[in-house]
Amino acid sequence: MTESVGADRDAESVSKFVESFAAQLVEAGMQRMAARVFAALLASDKGVLTSAELSDQLRISPAAVSGAVRYLAQTHMVSREREPGSRRERYRVHGDQWYEALTNREAVLKRWQSSLREGVTSLGAETPAGRRLAETLAFFEFVDGEVVAMMERWRVYRDETFGQG
Repeated sequence: MTESVGADRDAESVSKFVESFAAQLVEAGMQRMAARVFAALLASDKGVLTSAELSDQLRISPAAVSGAVRYLAQTHMVSREREPGSRRERYRVHGDQWYEALTNREAVLKRWQSSLREGVTSLGAETPAGRRLAETLAFFEFVDGEVVAMMERWRVYRDETFGQG
């Protein structure tokens, strides 16, 4: 492994964690390579690795790293940045990646709600399909409100637990 594993850590233990957590992310629906790259970044002390470091640590091709990072960047789980004084990119996982990823899902919920409203109108609210869509719409409206309130509670909890963000 590369310097992404701290000198005082057992590289094999870190590798086992990365693969184990990645497997859990895959079970939850994340793409396999993206899950492995994300877990490796999460397990690195600085939360920043280059493509070469990820390739070396995970024993995957630079093309696999690139595809995984593209997916992770689109889902706001990692960001790309230029290495100072170089053309090489490095990839960063932020401490608030879960917050950001969940917050960005709000836009998806809003689009689904809009489509479901149209569906209820098109199908008729009193038809079996219209009632099913109306219930689905109500669920997403409920979840949307709960996510907003939950994110506010999280910010307070995070600040109390880890200090001001």
